[in-house]
Amino acid sequence: MLAAMSLPPTTAPPGDETPVRGRADACPGALRLHPADDGALARVRLPAGLLTACQALVLALAAEELGDGRLDLTSRGNLQLRGLAPGCGAGLAARLRTAGLLPSDRHDRVRNIVASPLSGLDGAGHTDVSAWARELDALLCDDGPASSGFAELASLSGRFLFALDDGRGDVAALGADVTLIAEPDGGALLRLGSVGGHGLGYPASTAPDAGGSSEATGRPDASGVAARRNGRAVGDDTPGRARPLDPGPGGDSAVAGLRMRAADAPRAAALAAVAFLDAVRASGTRAWRVRELSARHAVTDGRLAGRLAEAGIQATPLGPESLRAEGQTSPVDAAPAREEAAQALVDHAVSGAPAVGLVAGPGGRCVVSVAVPLGRLAAARWRLLAELAARGGSGELRVTPWRGVVLPGFSQDGARAALRELADAGLVTAPHSPWLGVGACTGRPGCAKSLADVRADAARAVAGEASGGGRPGRPPTALPVYFSGCERRCGHPGGRWVDVLATGDGYQVTVRGATGSERGVDGTVNVTAEQLAGAVAAARGTT
Repeated sequence: MLAAMSLPPTTAPPGDETPVRGRADACPGALRLHPADDGALARVRLPAGLLTACQALVLALAAEELGDGRLDLTSRGNLQLRGLAPGCGAGLAARLRTAGLLPSDRHDRVRNIVASPLSGLDGAGHTDVSAWARELDALLCDDGPASSGFAELASLSGRFLFALDDGRGDVAALGADVTLIAEPDGGALLRLGSVGGHGLGYPASTAPDAGGSSEATGRPDASGVAARRNGRAVGDDTPGRARPLDPGPGGDSAVAGLRMRAADAPRAAALAAVAFLDAVRASGTRAWRVRELSARHAVTDGRLAGRLAEAGIQATPLGPESLRAEGQTSPVDAAPAREEAAQALVDHAVSGAPAVGLVAGPGGRCVVSVAVPLGRLAAARWRLLAELAARGGSGELRVTPWRGVVLPGFSQDGARAALRELADAGLVTAPHSPWLGVGACTGRPGCAKSLADVRADAARAVAGEASGGGRPGRPPTALPVYFSGCERRCGHPGGRWVDVLATGDGYQVTVRGATGSERGVDGTVNVTAEQLAGAVAAARGTT
C-alpha cells in the first residue's frame, strides 16, 4: 500500500554516468531564504512533521508579522513562509531558535524526514516511528568530533530524504534516499535508494501489501522494477543502469534490503547516509540523491552491511540468496512478483494519505485528520489547528507529506466538535471531497516562470468538477491531479497522475504513468482554462 509523494524531480544520469554538478543544491531553508516574485521564501523543516501547539502558534505569528499571512504545507511534511520582507531573515531565525524549530544552524537543511503520520495513534503499524524520527534527527544534528561518524552529515544535500514507515506502507514508496520499514517481529528493513534506483531496494515478499488505511515531494521510480527476460529488463533498455536484480560491484546485490533490530534502525539510517557521501566523493561528482549515483558507484548491500558491522550493528542482506531461501527458485523467477508489487505500490498513490475525518485509536482516543486545499492556509486557520490541538488534543500537530494535518489525543465527542469547526473554516474533513488528491505549484504571481495563475484555475476546476460534470464527491479510485505553471512541474506527484500543464494559451492535460510513459485522454488534450473541469474529471476517472 505504498503511496507516491511529489518531489522536484532529479533527472537520472544517462547510461552509467553520475551527474557532475557545478554547485551545491539551492534548496531554501530557515536561514537560506529563496527570492521569489512575491518576496522571500523560508522553508521550516519539521522532522516527521512533528511540532507542538506552541511552536505552531509561533509560526502563525511569524507568517502574519513577517510574511504574507499564509503558510504552505510541503510534500515532505514541512512548512513554508512566503512574501517575507527583505532583511527579516535574522529575526525569523531568532524566533525559530527560541521555539526549538531551529536546533542547529549548520544542519538546518538536512533535517528532511518523513514518517507515517498515524504511527502510534490508530493501532496500525508495527512500531511508533516518531521515536525513530527523534533519534535520527539528533544524529543528523550531531556536532561532535569527526570520530563520531555523523558530523559530516551536515554536507548532505537539502534534497536528501529519509522515510520512516511503521509497516503500513504509506511513506515507504515516497522516493526517499534512505527508507526504514518496521517489521512485525521487532525488526526493521533498511533500503538505500528508491525502488528501481541505484541503491538498496527490497524484495516483493517483504513489501507491505496494497490494501490498508487510507501524495506529495521523491518520486517512486518503478522503471527499473521490470521483469527480466533473456538477461535484460523488459521495458528498460538504458545501458549501464542498475536493475532491481543486478549485482553490484563484486557480485553484491545493489538493490536488496538489509534487516536489523528496530533499536538499531535510526543509527543504521544515519550511517547509510554517510556511506552515500563516501560514494559521492569516490565518484568525483556532487550527486544530491542516491538515484543519481551510477551503478558502479552504488552502495551495495555487502558494503553497507560491513560498515554497519564496524559500528556494532548486525544487518542481514536480502539479496538473491535470501530470496531463494524465502521460496523463490531463482532471482529471475522473483522478478515478475517484484514488478507486480512495485506497480501495485505506485498505482495506489492517493491511498497512502491518512483518511480525513475522525480516526479511531486504542483506548478510546481519537485523531482529527484534515487536508488543506492546495496545501496553503491563512495564519488564522493554522492558529485554529494549534488551538484545537492544545484545547482538546495532546498538544501535538503532525504535518503529513500529503499536505494535511493530524491532531492526536481527542475524545470522540471532542474530535467531532473539532471537525465541525475545521470544516466551517474551509479545511477538508470529508473523505469524498473533490479537493483530495489535487495539488498545484506556486504559479503566478509568486513564480516568474509560471505561465498562469494555476492555483486559481485549479480552484475553479475543482468547483466545476464538484458542481457539474463529475460524480458526486471523489471516488476512491480517482487519480491525483497536479497543476503546473511551467514544464519544471515543481512538486508533482509520482505514480500515475493527471498532469495539467499551463501552455500560455490554455492547458495540456495528460495522464502520466509510473514508468515514465504517458497515456493521454484520447491522446494529450489541449484545453482552455474554462474547459479544465471536464477534461480533468475525465482524466481522473471521476466522470
